[in-house]
Amino acid sequence: MYGGDSFFTLTSAEKIGLVLLSLGLSAVFLFVTWLASRRFSLPVRIGIALTLLAVFIWLSPQVYYQYYRMIIDGLPAQIVIKRPVGLLELARTLAFQRDASLAAHSQGILGWALIGVAALRRRRGA
Repeated sequence: MYGGDSFFTLTSAEKIGLVLLSLGLSAVFLFVTWLASRRFSLPVRIGIALTLLAVFIWLSPQVYYQYYRMIIDGLPAQIVIKRPVGLLELARTLAFQRDASLAAHSQGILGWALIGVAALRRRRGA
């Protein structure tokens, strides 16, 4: 399923770096979801989680591209961020219906984790 994924072209050290970068970014987004969710009702908390997932999908390619620039000689400095994601793309991400890639499936897992954190977080004072 993931045979053509660029992850498998990396050395072991580069793979570890990429996994650590992904875990770090995920932790930041999970923490922000947890913080942002403490004052709101469940529907608003879910909206916050979905918004943060959309921001992650939209902006993280630039972070990953910078990592690839560090490990692959000759990659030009450029902006790789595309248009912001819409509701259909979010739904496809959460349903694991985008590309059959580690990146797309990892984004789906992160999305469900963000929703889980938002759903489990109780409103302050409730």
